[in-house]
Amino acid sequence: MSSTIEQLIKTYSTKSPEALAISAPNGFALTYRELHQNVVAIASQISAAGFGRNDRIACVLPNGPELAITFLGISSCATFAPLNPAYTENELEHYLTDLAACAIVLALDDNSSSRTVAHKLEIPVIDSIINPSTKSGLVTPSDRSAGPPEFSEPDDIALVLHTSGTTSKPKIVPLKVQNLVSSADNIAGTLRLTAADRCLNVMPLFHIHGLSAAILATIASGGSVQCMEGFSAPHFIDWIISQRATWYTAVPSMHQSILANASATQTLIDEIGLRFIRSSSAALPPKVMQGLEELFDVPVIEAYGMTEAAHQMTSNPLPPGERKAGSVGIASNIDVAIMAVKGADLLPADEPGEIVIKGPSVMTAYSNNAQANDEAFVQDWFRTGDLGYLDADGYLFITGRIKEIINRGGEKISPLEVEDVLLRHPAVSQAVAFAIPHETLGEEIAAAVVAQDENVSSKELQKFVDLRLAQFKVPRQVIFMDEIPKGPTGKVQRIGLADKLELRPIGAASKDQSGDFIAPRNATEKALAAAWAELLETEDISVNQRFQDLGGDSLLATRLISRLSDTLDIELSLVDFFDAPTIADQAAVVEELLLLEMDDSAGSPIA
Repeated sequence: MSSTIEQLIKTYSTKSPEALAISAPNGFALTYRELHQNVVAIASQISAAGFGRNDRIACVLPNGPELAITFLGISSCATFAPLNPAYTENELEHYLTDLAACAIVLALDDNSSSRTVAHKLEIPVIDSIINPSTKSGLVTPSDRSAGPPEFSEPDDIALVLHTSGTTSKPKIVPLKVQNLVSSADNIAGTLRLTAADRCLNVMPLFHIHGLSAAILATIASGGSVQCMEGFSAPHFIDWIISQRATWYTAVPSMHQSILANASATQTLIDEIGLRFIRSSSAALPPKVMQGLEELFDVPVIEAYGMTEAAHQMTSNPLPPGERKAGSVGIASNIDVAIMAVKGADLLPADEPGEIVIKGPSVMTAYSNNAQANDEAFVQDWFRTGDLGYLDADGYLFITGRIKEIINRGGEKISPLEVEDVLLRHPAVSQAVAFAIPHETLGEEIAAAVVAQDENVSSKELQKFVDLRLAQFKVPRQVIFMDEIPKGPTGKVQRIGLADKLELRPIGAASKDQSGDFIAPRNATEKALAAAWAELLETEDISVNQRFQDLGGDSLLATRLISRLSDTLDIELSLVDFFDAPTIADQAAVVEELLLLEMDDSAGSPIA
């Protein structure tokens, strides 16, 4: 087993030098011999520029083979720090300053804000261009000749990535050479990758998923990786066929888009030579997994990964190994346990708590955030912030994320649970549940969905959830969208989604659409308002306020219905009650019921 990234590449440059390592649709192709030559040349150029082991070299390049080669070259001799090309000038300045970058790699013809910011911060620029004849990747600004390269050792930092968290300051994750090599070996072993495998990479290469699972795991197995410039669902199946891919890895939102576009190219499915499909970085809805397996007739392998563990921590095995529905599989050469959310006690099988990890692929500390380190590490375990449980067979089930859990007046709601139910509805193709501010409850639950049927209504979806989950878990708002907003890596970002969608807080301040208070206007509305006020322990209720927005739940609704039955002598069902969520709505229902009872009484025979 190789101990460094350079050795990982050198193994196959010696074993199978003419085997394809990296390619692209434009005809670019690099053998293992040529790839190793590139790595040596880049290491020499970095040294000639005055940089070396543990020096942070930032990189802003578009997705493709050039970025993959640059990653392998720089991480072999220094510290690679990729940044999202979509960052604004202010974001670039912040991240480059936070990184204390020694230099930045840019495309030779890149005259964008990246170069402007680099000059402003006086950061040396290393130009990158793929030379068709030599296939070399970098041109360094140095008068010194390139000397013999010095490669990084296992304990050197090979990669740094920013990751968000519960603290306001973004955290820098430093991953050692040994972290990356260990993760690559874990993934290659789990997927039983061989030199015959061809990975189609559609993941961004400024993210650990693409770098570790697509690039490094492929190199660790001697296979080849086809580096696409990005992801395009309409072209995906054509890519799979033309690149003769045997597998690909992606986030759930990409898989959902592939399914949505697959019907147009159904006739081409038989030409696909996939061996399996991999999913990671977020929970894969069972409906999507089933759809992929039916479409491509191959197993879908769901894995659990995060940046701090150099990506993969657990994975479901390939057949004939058991894949458990809803599980992210078993540990991959890493220790996984469940710890009490408060405290440090490890919990037994089937008992839920926080997922904790430790092992050779896990980082030892954040490099710029003492507060985050104090919160994240306990007794050598790293707290992932994810909630879940291990079953008796060691399979891990994720139930939510601590910081994404919605706290509705003390009731804890997992967005994943709500999304799972919404996705069972035949009209829903995508769904995300998230918190929306509430003025009395703190948080309320909302959902954004992409519907396949334009006739489906928010009320229908709310009823669908209400029949399957506790009433307090039913989304109070359901928003229909053409596309779910996602972050730069394709993952749905639940936190802050209400702000992105410009949804205003709901609750006591939400009277009618104009914000005006409307007092009860007749005897029925006054009777209802009095009953609401007593049970909800509040005053001055507008007739256009929703019962749930004021803190009402199914238990209080049942008590209220019972009271209305006694005072108004009517039979109101729980479904009728929630179908009429405001006093004004309920007054109309009550008056209709009273009129029906009067008509029945008038038409009945006198005894």
